[in-house]
Amino acid sequence: MSPVVLTPPRPRPTRAGVAASSLLPLAALAVAFAVVQLLFVVPGLNLSWDESVYASQVTQHIPAAYFSAPRARGVPVLLAPLTLLTSSTLALRLYLATLSATGLFLALRVWRRLLPMPVLALAGLLFAGLWVTQLYGPQAMPNLWVALCALAAVGCFLRAARDRGDRRAVVGLCLALAAAALLRPSDAVWLSLPLSAAVLVVRRWRRPGLLAVLVAGLALGGAPWIVEAYLSYGGVAARLHRSSAIEGGIGWHLAIGDQVRTLAGGPELCRPCSVPWRHRTSAIWWLATPLLAAAGVLLATRARRLSTALLPAACGASVAVPYLLLIDYAAPRFLLPAYALLALPVADALATAARSVRPRLRPAATALVAALVVAQLVSQHVILVRAVHTAADGTGDYARIAADLRNHGVRPPCLITGRLATPVGYQALCASGQTTGHNRNTTVPENLTTARHEPVAVLVHPGRKPPAYARGWKAHRLPGLRIHHGYRFYLSPFESPTRK
Repeated sequence: MSPVVLTPPRPRPTRAGVAASSLLPLAALAVAFAVVQLLFVVPGLNLSWDESVYASQVTQHIPAAYFSAPRARGVPVLLAPLTLLTSSTLALRLYLATLSATGLFLALRVWRRLLPMPVLALAGLLFAGLWVTQLYGPQAMPNLWVALCALAAVGCFLRAARDRGDRRAVVGLCLALAAAALLRPSDAVWLSLPLSAAVLVVRRWRRPGLLAVLVAGLALGGAPWIVEAYLSYGGVAARLHRSSAIEGGIGWHLAIGDQVRTLAGGPELCRPCSVPWRHRTSAIWWLATPLLAAAGVLLATRARRLSTALLPAACGASVAVPYLLLIDYAAPRFLLPAYALLALPVADALATAARSVRPRLRPAATALVAALVVAQLVSQHVILVRAVHTAADGTGDYARIAADLRNHGVRPPCLITGRLATPVGYQALCASGQTTGHNRNTTVPENLTTARHEPVAVLVHPGRKPPAYARGWKAHRLPGLRIHHGYRFYLSPFESPTRK
């Protein structure tokens, strides 16, 4: 079979020309992205369950929560510069909102030599305008950061493949892929598959050095996860097996319908995904995205820049595979890397469609595309407001429970166990522990030993009985909860002389 030959991107301005050209649209987009987060997401949003796990690893005076096998250390590394200084949730939100806006600008800037500015700015707007992108911009979760790394990695790859002398692109490719692997090793592997295939299949790009850079990036970023696998799990295979068990078994699971059910603002984690499909119009853009991306690839072929559309589309499809086909639950944030990459061919399709009509029809075509984009942004904002309200109620319950525990004398050193122990423990400055389930990190005898010298509180789900060892402890209701109605806690009889 003859080798595949992709037409390389048309030459763009030199480095000096790029430096002199205006990056104002990308900068304005990044500022707007930050402002939206600060106005509509940051206020009143406490740390979620997963955020509490990540932040507790590097926050002073808060015991580290159990770090399960599927997790990676990228988010704690990202948070460490701030959490080593303060445990303020507001400061953390401001830090991440600023950082995510900066990351968006830098990831898009990589593509400045590869795509026309209107296409690039539109792609950035389509991605940054998604409610899920805005919701997770100031959150301590890995998915958006993987998306930005993926966007930068594919851009750097194309630049390095086109220009052997572009050393910045080579270094950028290695670092972006390493950062993605540090955040989520599995996502980085899926991202690297189309890039590796491109090196092997495209004749112009067959360079051992380029393949070596991909391997080096994965190895550099994945090294902490691999070392931890041998230190704590008995090897990579054992950790992968444990991760698969926690995630319900990696295998053929068609989760497309599950993902669709999360598009209207939640649930943030649909597991099991038995919620009804409400607000079905919210899925129009989602179902149209692969069609528009395919159209973008075809139109880019005519414009002799197939690689700038086909490769991000292939990488976007690749990173979506495990979340659409291999796990039996869904979360809207899982597909953020795919959305970031597919936004490029989608924007190419829309921009090309607007200018490919007859000259006298171009104003009307441009206005139609603009109207569609505005309608999309407005609909996404409506969903964002609903999603933030739900998330704030849920995470606010963790703070409310922690306040009730403090009112009953639960102060550090202390231990919280049972359901919701991880996020409530973070808010209460207590250690968190589980005696059952995938997050099991303690035992009943250890809890009883702890109860002899510090407060132990057991959070109990409504309708459930407390564990046998806590049934003699005093029960306390938790009034005023907005999402977790009916929860109660059982407090050990320990009395500390320092309680107030």
